[in-house]
Amino acid sequence: MPSYDEFEQAPLRPDQLKPARHFAASYAGEHVAGTEFVIGASFVAWGVGVADVLWGLLWGNLAAVLTWGLVCAPIAVDTRLTLYAYLKKIGGKGLINLYSVVNGLLFCVLAGAMITVSASAARILFGIGPQVEWYPTDPAFVAVALLVGAVVTIVSTKGFRRLAVFAQVCAPWMIMMFVVGGLTMLTVLRDATPLAPESSFFQRLLLIADSHIWRGDEDGLGLWHVAAFAWVANLAMHGGLSDMTILRYARKSSYGFLSVLGMFIGHYLAWVCAGVMGAGAALVLNTSIEKLDAGSVAYQALGATGILVVIIAGWTTSNPTIYRAGLAFQSLHPRWRRTTVTAITGAVTTVIACFPFVFTQLMSFVGLMGLILAPIGAVIVTEHWIFPRIGLTRYWNHYRKAYLNWPAGLAWLLSLCAAWGFHRLGIHLFFLLIPTWMTATAVYTALAAWSGAAGSYAQSSVHEAEEAQRKQAEQQYLHAPQTRAGADGGRFGSPAMAASAVVAIGSLLVCLGLGLYSVDSGNIDLVKHWVFLPTATYLLSASLWSHLKEKHAQR
Repeated sequence: MPSYDEFEQAPLRPDQLKPARHFAASYAGEHVAGTEFVIGASFVAWGVGVADVLWGLLWGNLAAVLTWGLVCAPIAVDTRLTLYAYLKKIGGKGLINLYSVVNGLLFCVLAGAMITVSASAARILFGIGPQVEWYPTDPAFVAVALLVGAVVTIVSTKGFRRLAVFAQVCAPWMIMMFVVGGLTMLTVLRDATPLAPESSFFQRLLLIADSHIWRGDEDGLGLWHVAAFAWVANLAMHGGLSDMTILRYARKSSYGFLSVLGMFIGHYLAWVCAGVMGAGAALVLNTSIEKLDAGSVAYQALGATGILVVIIAGWTTSNPTIYRAGLAFQSLHPRWRRTTVTAITGAVTTVIACFPFVFTQLMSFVGLMGLILAPIGAVIVTEHWIFPRIGLTRYWNHYRKAYLNWPAGLAWLLSLCAAWGFHRLGIHLFFLLIPTWMTATAVYTALAAWSGAAGSYAQSSVHEAEEAQRKQAEQQYLHAPQTRAGADGGRFGSPAMAASAVVAIGSLLVCLGLGLYSVDSGNIDLVKHWVFLPTATYLLSASLWSHLKEKHAQR
């Protein structure tokens, strides 16, 4: 994928647009993080039933894909702007400054959670106990978190392009490790479950899941809670429109539906496998799943390789998160040096990481983060699509050259106050999105109409004509024969590139074979002791393939 400048102000040129394969790779690799261990185990701790998890994740992830494909991608493709540039156009410099502060702080907490996850695995190497309270219970864990945070911050100040490439290389392996770990712990759970010899394979799976994993406690949460969480888990990206930064490069808005790869591989599959691993680890250690952190779960399922999985997963996802938080703060004063701002941001994030609230409050924080940013998405959607249909003028605040679009700011504030009120009335956090979104839409429409959007502006017709001309030129470029040939064409790589790809794929298949053999033989030690060898082979060969591919693309 290209190197994104989230604060770039001009629409992209047609020659900067990318084909579908770039977005497929991005979404498939972006949504596998160390926090998936925490989320998958949390469903088990919630006491939800088997059907609640399987159907809830199906509907919730489908809703997320539809939000990407029907809301975020069409606006990104229509404007070719980042969220920051478009919000500045709608809300003025004052609103984008406020949004940058809020967004930066939320990203700091999220990055801190990812560092905590990495530290939860690294602490096993030093014999430190699990950290499952919201505060650290061992000074040694604080030292480990500070060390991990320092490494992450240093890398973030250098920029994360190389690390982003490495993260994409690791993504297929991390997904495979979730599958192999799930198979390993499924073996443990199977051996602890009385199974009728005449029962079918699926009946046995259902009995194991119902007995040890998703047991369906009467006072637990249900299907719609799971579905709502799966929808809002990435709400800041799709409903909050942060992914306009990525999807503005799409040749077609339909590329937003490629998020299905991230939602159903990175989320659905990973969360289910993490739940199996968490339940199995709790059984092996004879403890409650609430007393286990991500490091403990991965270590019981995959041995030393599990520690590596959690460290890399947290490391590769916390770096770009810190980088984005630094960019958000730097936007307040462009003359500030990016490296200095990122270093300060990383230091704050590292302090946050010392408090392992991630294992008890991650689900609530993810829901709250999406809820806080969603009203901004509602304001943008309202101005982009609803205003032209009801006779109001788009970008009216921009034409007035106002520093702050106060109706947008007030709609943001009042919708969050409404969300607080709905929550006080007993509505669960995960169900607050729709009433909050509707409140923001109604308040902004009414206040904007009263404040100037109902007026006519000479600049409006000029701007709309320029936009229509830009879109027409873009379509002519995309439908040109040489453009279509460039999108579909491509040269085969070198023999070394092909060989490294074959070795990498073969290594993943060996990992899968070990997991399947553990289920068949009941020998989980085989995975824990030997999966490191195909892992090392994969990381080396896939890194070589990525390096050769980059050199090939530069020719």
